[in-house]
Amino acid sequence: MSKIRELEQEKERYEWLFENALHGIFQARIDGPVTEANPAIARICGYDSVAQFQQIRHIGEQLFYPDDYRNLLKLLTRDGQKVGFETQLQTRDGSSVSISTNVLLKNREQGLIEAFVQDITARKQAEAELNQLNIQLEQRVEERTRELSEVNRHLRLEIKERAKIEAALQMAKQDAEAANASKDKYLAAASHDLLQPLNAARLLISALQGKPLAPENRRLVERTHVALEGAEALLTDLLDIAKLDANAVTAELSAFNAADLISALASEAEPLAYKAGLRFAAIPSRTTVISDSRLLARILRNFISNAIRYTEHGRILFGCRRRGDHLEFQVLDTGPGIPKEQRQEIFREFHQLNPGQGNARSAASRDKGVGLGLAIVERIALMLEHPIEVRSTPGRGSCFSIRVPISRKFAGNLLSQPAPMAVGAELSGVSVLVIENEETIRMGMAALLEQWGCVVKGVESAQQAQTAFTEAPPDIILADYHLDQGQTGVEVIEELNRRHSPHAPPAIMITADRSDELRMLFKSRGLFCLNKPVKPAKLRALMSHALHLADSGG
Repeated sequence: MSKIRELEQEKERYEWLFENALHGIFQARIDGPVTEANPAIARICGYDSVAQFQQIRHIGEQLFYPDDYRNLLKLLTRDGQKVGFETQLQTRDGSSVSISTNVLLKNREQGLIEAFVQDITARKQAEAELNQLNIQLEQRVEERTRELSEVNRHLRLEIKERAKIEAALQMAKQDAEAANASKDKYLAAASHDLLQPLNAARLLISALQGKPLAPENRRLVERTHVALEGAEALLTDLLDIAKLDANAVTAELSAFNAADLISALASEAEPLAYKAGLRFAAIPSRTTVISDSRLLARILRNFISNAIRYTEHGRILFGCRRRGDHLEFQVLDTGPGIPKEQRQEIFREFHQLNPGQGNARSAASRDKGVGLGLAIVERIALMLEHPIEVRSTPGRGSCFSIRVPISRKFAGNLLSQPAPMAVGAELSGVSVLVIENEETIRMGMAALLEQWGCVVKGVESAQQAQTAFTEAPPDIILADYHLDQGQTGVEVIEELNRRHSPHAPPAIMITADRSDELRMLFKSRGLFCLNKPVKPAKLRALMSHALHLADSGG
């Protein structure tokens, strides 16, 4: 009894599962009607009841696509079952529903099949939407690809065009660099050719100034001297501007005491200020700064010379102040001052203040300049990265200043540089060997040196220099750098030193070439240098300085 009861319970359970299953279940004959069905399959197909669903006369006709049923029968005949067969069933209202079904051929003889059906309409719709999105995405990708291809085509054309432009610019740059190089070579050659006669004229005029002349002749000589100074200043400034614009000037930074630079510049400026009827004062500072002492001196020398040039009466003050991590070198004057609207203009090439603003004595006794000094100052300051400043009050005076970094590393323990050269030291009886291939310059140099009491021997070649040295070793040698037949004064002096090394005298090279390379060459050989046109005061000071160092063993 219990066994029968268990079977009845199991039957009831299966009936309950059949009736309440979420998936559709039906049984049908292959070529006939539906024999069994659960409410889920009726609901899937849009019927109100199982009885309505069972009225379907042929299950094959219920499929939305008849070919699907034929394919299903082939699979069932071959395998006896088919799992996951996807198709569409026709609903009561004539629409379709997507399904996935597992079908079992239960009885081949009777042609009975059983099927479990899952509604996959939502999944199919999602797949369709995803597929549509993929299609749209592909279309957008294709459109974007076409757009990018077009952009790339334009970019390639633009790149080609830019390449042509860059090639043209490169060619133009090369042409410009070649033109600049040619200009520099021309300026170098022209400067040498121009400075040679200027140098000769300077020396001859200086010799004439030392002779007793009638007042009228002396005025002519003085005016000739001023004219030569103006020509020399213009040519020198033009060469400096050309070198700075061509980046041919390099800074050699080092740490040095500001006092040494101030002292050297003050010794140059004091006689000029005294001659102009001005008082000059310099305030030293032991602060150690980092800069190129030669280029910084060039800037400060211009500040001082401008202050003397434009100050009619009063004084010039040269000193410095600490400004945080910098030392500000200042040149103050009691001149007419500079209007605010002109303070930037004065740094332009060939720009000068109104002549009426300068010292009244300038027209007769002073170089008025050519308007390039401050343009050179600005370029050098930019290269050194030292800011310059102009402060001025019209009617009361001006202050030109430049700020230089202070050196912390060497502050307080840096050895001083050599003392400034003495001006006007006694040269009487000093024997001088002058090596110069230009006869006019050689004669002018001899006339000037003889006025100072020197014993002069002038030669034009290395062979003559050897003979003169052997006959009477000189106390000092003055040699032109460019000699005949490609020889240089450096080569001649080195040969003289090699042959007469125990008695090698100090030597000063005189040249129109102001390049950094040549200056470094002279420095490496222990030679002094003086640029053409030779200024007698500088020549005398440098000779005295060189002789003093030689006598003291320096």
